[in-house]
Amino acid sequence: MFNCSLPSAFKRALTALLLMSSAVVVQAEQTAEDWSDVVQEARGSTVFFYAWGGSNSVNQYLRWAGRHLNRQYGINLRHVKVGDIAEAVHRLRSDQAAGRKQGGAIDLLWINGENFHALKESKSLEPDLLSAIPNHVHLLTDELPLLTDFGVPVDGFEVPWGMGQFNIIARDGSFAESDITPEQLLTYAQQNPGRLSYPKPPDFIGTTFLKSLLQALADNDQRLYREPSRSAERDLLPVLWDYLDQLHPLLWEKGGAFPQDSAQQLQWLADGQLHAAFSFNPQEMDSKVRNGRLPETVTQHYFAQGAITNSHYLAVPHNASHKAAAKVVINFLISRSAQARKADPRYWGDPAVVRLDEAEALLPTAQELHAGWQERLEAHWLARYQ
Repeated sequence: MFNCSLPSAFKRALTALLLMSSAVVVQAEQTAEDWSDVVQEARGSTVFFYAWGGSNSVNQYLRWAGRHLNRQYGINLRHVKVGDIAEAVHRLRSDQAAGRKQGGAIDLLWINGENFHALKESKSLEPDLLSAIPNHVHLLTDELPLLTDFGVPVDGFEVPWGMGQFNIIARDGSFAESDITPEQLLTYAQQNPGRLSYPKPPDFIGTTFLKSLLQALADNDQRLYREPSRSAERDLLPVLWDYLDQLHPLLWEKGGAFPQDSAQQLQWLADGQLHAAFSFNPQEMDSKVRNGRLPETVTQHYFAQGAITNSHYLAVPHNASHKAAAKVVINFLISRSAQARKADPRYWGDPAVVRLDEAEALLPTAQELHAGWQERLEAHWLARYQ
């Protein structure tokens, strides 16, 4: 096999290298065979996908994905529309409390943040999911913070699906600069009473508005990126409540009522009732202008410290009834073709998490707060203002 004149140590090393290479080839073949088995098992299954249903563009995109999955794999994708994925989290935790370890009603979840944190802690999610999805090799894990979710390591329990960035869509002329501060927002509210508002927490967009304000007002205190302690709450939250106490009397309905969600706020912006609305999709403004749902004159802004940026994910419950089919759905949804369509503002405009031919322009980024702050902010806000 080797020239006998080669040193024995070199021959041993070369033999080991060849054996390692053979093992890699065998492993790759086994992986391909394993995935073929997964696809075969998935055929004919119905996947119940619990996902937010409050956006026409998202709903239409999932209908498109469902048609493709049915044609190629014989999978029936059923989008179970929820107003808040916490509804699905509650159902899974109820299943766990009742000892239902299989045959669950939920096959696939669109999830992130505190909901992921809760399900990970309760061991309600299928482990080793990320490595089981072949298309995960195309993920932008080197360029984007995809392997932590609100400060919590993903650890393979969920698969990145898209990116979000908190941004402000405003009537033309509302703000002179692209980046604004909480003080500038307050000044605008003073000059235009009743023309600003924000979605009522615990709506995700409304809570992210609170987080953005706290991040700026607390001068990016590093305790915001760790599990909140009582001392951190005592030190950091008062500056937010002081600010909101000044802002609320200047809002729509003098802060006595709030838009139900981002979609309602954006509609009120389109109607001229409000001068600004908040979004967590940096391409939503472009998409809605293209579709005629916002005037061409609107402008996009972000808080001066950067736009809070995070990923959203797909996960499979540990007691899912159709795990193989759910994995095939995930593999398709993070394929380049599905991600390119999702990123296109004509369809959804949700930024891709895989490498595409054309790089997407993102807003300047700010770090997402630890998941624990979400619950604290919502609880304190509801107790103080409702």
